[in-house]
Amino acid sequence: MAHVTNFNLDQKFDFTAALKKTIFIMGGIGLFLLVLGIFTAGGGDHGHGDTGHQTEHVEPAVGHGDDHHAEAASHDEHAEAGHEEGGHGSSVTMKRFFANLWINNVYFAGIAIIGVFFFAIQYAAQAGWATAILRVMISFGNWLPFAAIAMIATYFIAGHDLFHWTHSNLFDTESSHYDSIIDGKGGYFYWPLAKGSFPIFWLVRMVVFFGLWIFFFNKLKNLSFQEDINGGDGYWYKIRKFSAIFLVIFAVSSSISSWDWVMSIDTHWFSTLFGWYVFSSWFVAGLSSICLVTIMLKERGYLEMFNENHLHDLGKFIFGFSIFWTYLWFSQFLLIYYANIPEESVYFIERLTSDKYSGFFFANLIFNFVIPFLVLMTRDSKRHFIFLKVVCTIIIIGHWLDFFLMVQPGTLGHNGGFGLMEVGMFLLYGSVVIFVVLTGLSKKNLIPKNHPMLEETYHHHI
Repeated sequence: MAHVTNFNLDQKFDFTAALKKTIFIMGGIGLFLLVLGIFTAGGGDHGHGDTGHQTEHVEPAVGHGDDHHAEAASHDEHAEAGHEEGGHGSSVTMKRFFANLWINNVYFAGIAIIGVFFFAIQYAAQAGWATAILRVMISFGNWLPFAAIAMIATYFIAGHDLFHWTHSNLFDTESSHYDSIIDGKGGYFYWPLAKGSFPIFWLVRMVVFFGLWIFFFNKLKNLSFQEDINGGDGYWYKIRKFSAIFLVIFAVSSSISSWDWVMSIDTHWFSTLFGWYVFSSWFVAGLSSICLVTIMLKERGYLEMFNENHLHDLGKFIFGFSIFWTYLWFSQFLLIYYANIPEESVYFIERLTSDKYSGFFFANLIFNFVIPFLVLMTRDSKRHFIFLKVVCTIIIIGHWLDFFLMVQPGTLGHNGGFGLMEVGMFLLYGSVVIFVVLTGLSKKNLIPKNHPMLEETYHHHI
């Protein structure tokens, strides 16, 4: 039972009309830029051509007509034929719209589940320092049901434009488009149905993962709220048990989901640490989002017991895992690029040699490593709101850029790019996510007032 009496433990976040108006304005600007981007990006629509992997960048790295080159050429021919077997035949502009939709779906779904993950970590590790902001963490899970609907709907609307492996003639040995490598991976997408039919195995995994994530989010959230009402240590032990189970499930599901939702876009290419890489990108972005919401609350007079010591710990997490992300980025890039095996290096060649992506390739490192590393290196910088607000905002944008580079080159090739459509979709999607998260946060107490480690948070000092 907590004995902290110096603070208001029954405070609730008031989601004011002024704050909602700010979010709506941001969403409105995003919608305007998105629509403007759609109308101004139509120059490349004619002919429906070259919407797959950019073949002109593959040949220098491959030189011997390897399978990835065949995949790229096959993908382009599908585009030119209007995707006749799927009936989608989308224009380049619509493909770019779908690619942006998928980028934001995956990115913000990851931030949402990281909120639940970080909440569970506190209980599994028996940590008490972050008790005051546990409700901030778990509030991000409110986006998960919406993310599940958006992800599934996007696949049914645009899956044929996003995923090359959905073309049925890739699995037809009599077809000129037959691809032996993708055929070998077909069971991973289609089992137990015939390859090239309906990817039930892939979709079932998506539904199961989101189902498990939403179940554990609701379970952990409800147990925490019940603790507020009834008190006692029993709820802490229950949450700890479910947190431990969730962490094991998350370890498996987060890796497989990254293979399904991102790596399968470049169907021939694979990386054995890709699951870790996507997790680290999600995690840093999620930590930055938690930090920004916490600072917003503190500046509005909430979370009185949260001070520079707690902020310092959040800053250390962000600083440390930015370096961890960079370690994985560098490990993946260096080993593949140095080995110079065509079917592996083509992934980076097509991102380094295209004028549409090469600048963002290096901006990715600057946003997600150089700036966080230099700014958050000192102790003082991790204890001031202004430094954390600037760095966290840069990181959130930077890791969105990371997912942009993971998705768009594989879906659009040299017809992709960054412009008003990308900015607009990010602002619109982000504003909706923020609205959902803050709405959920406003419904219950901000502080878990009967948490047995609340006293530890009050006395936390580093």
